[in-house]
Amino acid sequence: MLDDAVPATASLLAPALQGLLLTFGLIVAIGAQNAFVLRQGLRREHVGSIVLFCTMADAVLMAAGVAGLAGLVSEHPAVARVLAGAGAVFLGAYGLIALWRARAPGALHASDTRALSRPQALAQVAAFTLLNPHVYLDTVLLVGSLGAQQPGPASQAAFVAGASFGSLAWFSTLGFGAARLAPLFARPRAWQVMDGLVGLTMLVLAWKVAPMAWPAA
Repeated sequence: MLDDAVPATASLLAPALQGLLLTFGLIVAIGAQNAFVLRQGLRREHVGSIVLFCTMADAVLMAAGVAGLAGLVSEHPAVARVLAGAGAVFLGAYGLIALWRARAPGALHASDTRALSRPQALAQVAAFTLLNPHVYLDTVLLVGSLGAQQPGPASQAAFVAGASFGSLAWFSTLGFGAARLAPLFARPRAWQVMDGLVGLTMLVLAWKVAPMAWPAA
C-alpha cells in the first residue's frame, strides 16, 4: 500500500508545480495591487489581513475556473483543444511581453499616504484585485482552462493547490518582507531580472501546453 502511495503522490507533484509556476509568472508584475501590498507592508498596517484576502481571492477564482471548465472540457474534447490553444498563445505572448519589458524595466514604489483602518485597507485591496479585468482572464480563464485539463479531480486539485501556494508565497513575501524588499524592487535592474525569468517561465509553459491543442499526428 505504501509503495502504491508513493507513485500516486509523485504524480500529483507535476500539476502542483505547473500551477505554482503559472501563478508565479502571472502575479509577479508591477501593478496597483502589488504596490498596495508593498505599501502596507512598509507601514506594517493590516498586512496579515491583506495577504490573506489576496491569496483567498486568487484561490477562489482559480478553483471556480477549474471546476466550471472541467465539466465542459470532459463533455466536449474539442473545447479542451481550443482552450489549450488559446492558453498556449496567451502564455507565449505573455512571455514575449515580459522579455520585452525586461529591456526597459521600471521600478516599484510604495506611496506614502495617510494610515488606513482595516476596513479601508481591505476595501482598497478588494478594488485593486476584483475591479481589474486581468484578474479574471488570468485566474478564471487561463488558470482555469489549464487546470481543467489535468487528468482527474486529484490532479486538478493539486494544480489549484500549487497555484494557490504560489499566490500565498508571493503576497506573503511582498507584504511581510516589504522592509527588506522595498530597496530591491525600487531598482529597475531587479525587475529586469524578474521579468526575464517570468518571460522564460511563460514560454516554457506555452511549449508544454501546445501539444494539448495540436497533438502530433
